[in-house]
Amino acid sequence: MLPLKEKDRPIVKKLLEAGCCARCVLRFCCLGVQSAYRQSYEDTARELCAFVSDSENNESQDAAVLEQHKEDPPSKKMKMDAAKTDVHSEGDSAVVATVMEEGDAEPADSDVCVVCLGVLQQFCDEAYAIKISEVVKAKNYQFDTMVLSVSLPAQLSVREHSCWLHVKKEVREKSMCLDMDDVIQVKEAFKWTMQGLVSKELGGIPVVTKINRQTEQFEVGVGFTHPETDSDCHFLAGICSDCFRPTKNKQNVFTRMAVVKALEKVSDEKFLKKFPCPPTRPASKCIAQDVQCLHVSVFVAGRYNKFSRTLPQTPWVIDGERRMESSVEELIAAPLLSSFRAEGFNFSSSGREDVDVRTLGNGRPFALELLNPHRARFNKAEVRQLQETINQSSDKIRVRDLQIVSRDAMGHMKEGEEDKTKSYTALIWTQKAINKDDITFLEETKELKLAQKTPLRVLHRRPLAVRERVIHTMSTCFLDAHHFHLKLRTQAGTYPLHRTKRNSAIHQ
Repeated sequence: MLPLKEKDRPIVKKLLEAGCCARCVLRFCCLGVQSAYRQSYEDTARELCAFVSDSENNESQDAAVLEQHKEDPPSKKMKMDAAKTDVHSEGDSAVVATVMEEGDAEPADSDVCVVCLGVLQQFCDEAYAIKISEVVKAKNYQFDTMVLSVSLPAQLSVREHSCWLHVKKEVREKSMCLDMDDVIQVKEAFKWTMQGLVSKELGGIPVVTKINRQTEQFEVGVGFTHPETDSDCHFLAGICSDCFRPTKNKQNVFTRMAVVKALEKVSDEKFLKKFPCPPTRPASKCIAQDVQCLHVSVFVAGRYNKFSRTLPQTPWVIDGERRMESSVEELIAAPLLSSFRAEGFNFSSSGREDVDVRTLGNGRPFALELLNPHRARFNKAEVRQLQETINQSSDKIRVRDLQIVSRDAMGHMKEGEEDKTKSYTALIWTQKAINKDDITFLEETKELKLAQKTPLRVLHRRPLAVRERVIHTMSTCFLDAHHFHLKLRTQAGTYPLHRTKRNSAIHQ
């Protein structure tokens, strides 16, 4: 039994007459009881018909009793009472005929709702739940809970606003304290109806309606379009043009947020001049889009050493031509993409080294964001095996401290990047013969500031600029009259010595 109150009767009647579906009627009555939306559409429509019919029958009976007291003898009065119970009046009860066909016990729900455009009529049943679950099962994701999200056409907001204005007068006359914000959203009603059905089809896996990134990491999205009524929003651009400014990333300026913002600004008078109230009935229902599955990203971090002088950190592509066979990020990412069954990745590191510079010491911190992974859970032993797989795949790199981390850890890796230091070692050859005393001044030089221009070799990916960097200390080791070792401790981001020299970066 629907928990409707006497004050809801005139609203229910007015909405049914306007062409609202049964579930939209419940929404406009601000009914927040989820179980009411989960019962079958036919049962809901039948109860609403009975709810309206009871009121009309009572009114008819009361009027008949008064009349009979005046004119009819008792025996005739009893006969008329019995007859009135089974007869619909032609006026107010016409609404019942719009939901219940004459002589038929089943609701005639083939007409498309003027507000939800069929979303709460045609797509809130077991058949659609089966379709959603079949897509999820076919994708073979690993998850414990699932978030159900829904995307609706922007014009639903316009039609809902129109229908609200239609019942607004009735609400005011009844002195009811209701506001548009009290109306249950189509999205909420859809989720309340479908989450139990989808959960059942997925073997009881919990289906929730709100995303908590800490606990719910797998999202299934359903979307709807309705080309027939796409133009419903267009009149708003003439009233609130500032809400519909085109941008590079927007293919359609009539987004739901833009429409809602415009509706908040437009007056009731202007709205009613441009849009019918109640909305006109559409000829077709919404079109369901493909079901989309998305798992939140998984982040894997660690440190890498690079031993090759012919290996760039990232793919080296200039003018569409690839210069090197592989890269550090590709050697690390390949085994991870396969194991996590991810659809892509984003590589990030604490700084970078040139293609001909080795990375030694403790290794350079890095992290990979694995996009839409179908598998997300790995224990420590499995992560160690992943690290070993990476290390065995190539002798050009080695990974250590591999682990699954949070998104926040990605930010921490970048913190203090400018304050970090690197140590470089270079073998220096001099054309002129030198002795040990000739190079002692290098060790006395501290905090040497450089005005560093963007090198030509990276201009294809970085803007031309001058950046200040610091060489903190230098130390030397005299070898012979033409050779010595030079060790430098520099600010992170200081470019190494001339790229034709052999040098190595030792990451601290």
